[in-house]
Amino acid sequence: MPLAHAQEGTVHGELPLPGPQLDLSRHVLVVGMHRIDAQVAADPVQRELGLMYRRYMPKNEGMLFVFERPTIQCFWMRNTVLPLTVAFVAEDGTIVQFADMEPLSNRSHCSRVAVRYVLEMHQGWFAQRGIREGMRIHGGPFDP
Repeated sequence: MPLAHAQEGTVHGELPLPGPQLDLSRHVLVVGMHRIDAQVAADPVQRELGLMYRRYMPKNEGMLFVFERPTIQCFWMRNTVLPLTVAFVAEDGTIVQFADMEPLSNRSHCSRVAVRYVLEMHQGWFAQRGIREGMRIHGGPFDP
């Protein structure tokens, strides 16, 4: 039986349209003297959706992507309208690299070394607070 009309929130009445992830678990992270409220994207579906479709994010909020093991990580901004800075983070919480990412871009930003964690924040958040490569993030998975 064919559908006469697509239902709101679906594609051609079949597949639900994705929306922003707002209900993920969270970690409180600290870098220097700055607190971060980080949503945790820990499984493949959560990591793939990331911050897509978000139109607003509080200034000290971000998303921590957790991978099973350290590998070269590549991120892009498909369906992401918020300008972001990505921090590639080693297993011990050391920030090894930053990259600024353009909204709605398919350009990949890859880590220079294998990392297990990636933290996305508003673009410029780290620089505005004097947070540099080599500094360590504490809290969540970074503290024993």
